[in-house]
Parts: sequence; structure tokens; C-alpha cells
Amino acid sequence: MEFWIIFTKLLLLVYIAYLAVQTNISHISWIVLAFLVYFCANITLYIIKNNTIKRILHMVSIAITTGAYLFVDPLFSLLLPLSIVELAAGFFDKKITLLILSLLPILYMNESLKPLYGLVACLSFMILSLTTIYSDRLVKNEAQIDTMRKKLQKLTKNINENTEYIRQSEYTFKLEERNRISQEIHDKIGHSMTGALFQMEASKRLMETDPQKATELLQNAINISKEGIENIRLTLKNMKPPTEQVGIHRLKLLIDDFNAKQQIKTVLTHEGNLDIIAPIQWKIIHENVTEALTNAMKYSHATHVSVDLKVLNKLVRVEVKDNGAGTAMIKKGLGIIGMEERTASVHGKIIVDSSDGFSVTTLLPLG
Repeated sequence: MEFWIIFTKLLLLVYIAYLAVQTNISHISWIVLAFLVYFCANITLYIIKNNTIKRILHMVSIAITTGAYLFVDPLFSLLLPLSIVELAAGFFDKKITLLILSLLPILYMNESLKPLYGLVACLSFMILSLTTIYSDRLVKNEAQIDTMRKKLQKLTKNINENTEYIRQSEYTFKLEERNRISQEIHDKIGHSMTGALFQMEASKRLMETDPQKATELLQNAINISKEGIENIRLTLKNMKPPTEQVGIHRLKLLIDDFNAKQQIKTVLTHEGNLDIIAPIQWKIIHENVTEALTNAMKYSHATHVSVDLKVLNKLVRVEVKDNGAGTAMIKKGLGIIGMEERTASVHGKIIVDSSDGFSVTTLLPLG
């Protein structure tokens, strides 16, 4: 705001100096002195921050301008409107009041100066009004930015706290799962193995004195060991998730992670019996989808990507398709070549199409 007011005053000073020198050469020294005094007062005005002193300096500036108008050159009256408007702005809120106050001196001026003074007064009023509006908006925007910055800091703090909570929850879950497995092994398998060991120790002691009893104890130990082995097998079977759950879960995690890090909306759909997909096929599907999403992020300029997994009668079909610009000529880079090699290792096939967006389809045979 102050920059534009200072700039306007400098323009007025240059204009007054030019006209005064042209018409009043004999008083050049007084004109220069008036300029210097006015310049010093106004420089001090914009350096000091105290409002009371600033108002006093505004009045001093008006007094200097009035004196220069009366005793040096009438053109100095052109500096009055801006000083009056600046001073009055600290006391009156209505803009029309400022304009009226800046126009009051026109009643006491020479007729020849009135049009020019009126024009300068109107321009000074407009400049101050525009700079005030700009300054108010700037302050408002800075306040909004400050508010948004505080909200962002708060959100970041909440995210960090939630991330820490999730990490602690995952760690707690792992500890609980380890404790559960340990307790299950201790209660079922540990007791069985201990019982079998006791039976075998007793059979060893009775081997010479009572072979029949020793044989009976040894058979009991064998039966207990078989039961323990079966418990181990059942425990491991219950702990191990189905292959299709691991595969589709990893794929969902991949899509969720991609959505969180990129602006491209990605959707996963699937249908069919996922149980019949082999682990090696899940591995190839996961790697091919990862490569296709990376290519879509780098080259497609797309806003939407769909990942469609279908289990058909004799094959698994996985299509990754985006709504990007596509390309007139498909140039196979290392990414697509790698996908083809991986897929070919299990007798599958890759189909690339760029007629509508860009799509990569993986076909894997079943059985």
C-alpha cells in the first residue's frame, strides 16, 4: 500500500518541479528547499511505525504543502489531496468523507488551478481506495493461509499419531499371535511329546524284566507321537491362510498403496473361483499389474485405471486399462518385455492394446 502512495507522490513532485521550473525560474532555490523539506517529512512518515507520530507528520506535511503553495508556488497545492486523504483515513471509515475533505481546499484556490486540483484529488482518492482494498485482501489472504497452515499442522500431527497407533496395533497383534501359537504348541504338542517321552523311558527300563509291558508302553508312545504329529499338521494348516486370500489380498494392498500415492483413481474388480490360481501365477499377476500401473503413472496422463481379474474355464485373464491418450505406435520397452518373459515362463501370453487408452492383458492357462 505505502509503495503506491510514495510512487504517486514522487510523480506529483516531478510534475510540479517540471512546471515550476518552466514558469518560475527566479524562485528555483525556494522550490528546491520546499521539495527537500516535504521529502524529508514524508520519508520520516513512512519510516516511523507509531500511529500518533505518523498523524503529526501528516499534519506537518500538509502545513509544508500549504506554506509552499502560499509563498513559493501555487502548484504545490497538488500535493495536498493525498496528504489529506491519508490523514483523514485514520479517523473516518466512509470513503465519500475522505473525498469531500480532499476537495475542500478547492474553494480557496485560483480559478486556473481548480480543474487540475480536482483531478489530482479524485486520482489521489482512487489510488488510496484501491491500495486499501488490496491491503485488506492481502491481510485476509495471509490470515487464511495462516489458518490453513495451522490446520495442516494439526492434520499432519493426527496422521502421525494414527500411523504410530497403527504401527503399535500391528506390533501388539503380532505379539498376541506369537503368544497364541506358543500356548497352542505348549498345550497340545508339548504335552503329547512329553507323554511319549515318559512312555519310551519306562519301556526302556522294562525291556529286560518285562518285555510285554515294555512293548505295550512303546506302542503307547508311538500312538501319542502320531497324535502329536497330527496336531502339528492341523495347527500349521489352521495358521496358513489360503493361497487365493494371500494373492488377492496382496493385489488389494498394491491398489490401495497406488491410490494413496498417486492422483490416478484405480479400481480393482475380480470374479470367478480364485482357489484354482497357483502361487506362481499369483506372483506373475502381482508383478505384471505393478509394472502396468507404473507405466500408466509415467506415460498415460490418465485419470482412471481399472484392474480386472477374471477366472474363466481354462485361463486367468488380468486386464490393466487406463483412460489416457494411448499411442499410435506401441514401442515395447523393458517393462513390457519383462512382462512377456514372466508370462511366457508359465505358457501364458501378453496382449497390449492402445486403440482406446492403453491396456495390458495377461492370459495364464489353468491346469
